[in-house]
Amino acid sequence: MAALLNRLHHISLHVSNAEKVAGDLVSKFKFSLFATRLTDTSRQLAFRKGAAVFIVNERQNQCGVSLNEELRLTGAFDPHPVNVGKNDQDNSIKCLYDASPDYPVDSVSNVCFEVEDVERSFSTLRNLGCNFMVPPTTVQDERGAVTYSVVKSIVGNVCHTLIDRTKYKGSFLPGFDVIEKDCLPEEDLSCPITHFDHITYVCPKKSTHQVMSWYEKLFGFQRFFIKSDEDVDEGFVVNHKDVGLRLTAMEYWKCSEAGITLPSVDKKEPDCKFVIAESLPGQGKNQVDTFLEQHGAPGIQHIGLYTKDIVSSAQAMAHAGVGKQQEIEEAGHSPQLLAQNGILLDTDLCQDPLPQTTSSDKKRHLLQLFTKPLFAEDTFFLELIERRGATGFGEGNIRALWRSVQAHMENQTVDSQGEGSKKTMQSGQY
Repeated sequence: MAALLNRLHHISLHVSNAEKVAGDLVSKFKFSLFATRLTDTSRQLAFRKGAAVFIVNERQNQCGVSLNEELRLTGAFDPHPVNVGKNDQDNSIKCLYDASPDYPVDSVSNVCFEVEDVERSFSTLRNLGCNFMVPPTTVQDERGAVTYSVVKSIVGNVCHTLIDRTKYKGSFLPGFDVIEKDCLPEEDLSCPITHFDHITYVCPKKSTHQVMSWYEKLFGFQRFFIKSDEDVDEGFVVNHKDVGLRLTAMEYWKCSEAGITLPSVDKKEPDCKFVIAESLPGQGKNQVDTFLEQHGAPGIQHIGLYTKDIVSSAQAMAHAGVGKQQEIEEAGHSPQLLAQNGILLDTDLCQDPLPQTTSSDKKRHLLQLFTKPLFAEDTFFLELIERRGATGFGEGNIRALWRSVQAHMENQTVDSQGEGSKKTMQSGQY
């Protein structure tokens, strides 16, 4: 593998209206704005909830100068560092730690990883044919220096910032004004989100193997089997009534001489899985095809936010949906309470074989909930997920959750055509 990934640092959104997205993150999911970068040509807002960090970049009108030319003019190609201290901000670099895409719709387009050696990763990946949108660039302020580069992925407009912040003593990144802890609002414990659980890509039919191979070869990702008897080539196929999907998952590994993987959710650095979704051949149009049509290319469709208490998290938001009574009761939850909050519960598909027992405490449970789309287009939403020993994704939940997304998009189409008022949301969305 070429790039040794240590951890996921943040995920970037490029939107036309930062205030709307920021409002949703703060009011619905209880994220806190903790750092900003506001210049004449850029607006970058950083939000945190636990270890989950979003940077919201407001898209600006392009001035006809390419990104690389812009960087050349500002000296980012030179060996000298870029000084972005408070007294000397360089307003010409529009989007620090990212690229400034000329993309027509709102999009989640950057997943940033911390690496140990940006220069080495750049050299090796470039020799393997990777396209870099930003070469190694050092940014510094009075607290130290950070080096980063941005590589274009094989998936649509998704790119990856590779960042080394080992020489930086600040709490976030140079160039951002960090809000002092005393000025931050008290953490809202009603929505206890701790980290990113998974990121789901939507890709065209028959492209999964190509995507998997790219991440495996260049970043050391390894296959994660959603279902214990999942076919290696076919992936996890959900073909039931109006749901026709192929899901394949992978995870990145923290490399060391001992080959240690990233720790689990109860350790210091939780892992984050990547899921590739494509529609099955011969199926009618579904939300995968809708995403490709409205987004204009493959990309990130949804992000799973891990929560320690999904009931509390959901109660902080709108209410809708149904649950599955027997398994809910076995997990110690009230079916009525979960139903009121649109929460779906399933048992783990990947759990180890159990002794012959009916004891409910040996089952591994999974609780999930999708949100409505965050953007004007039906291209991106969030998911809340609580794992009670489960490591995979519940088959029943996948069917119900994706069916609810499909129902929402069909209702939106009917509403836009003036054929009726918007229907009530189906189970699993709020």
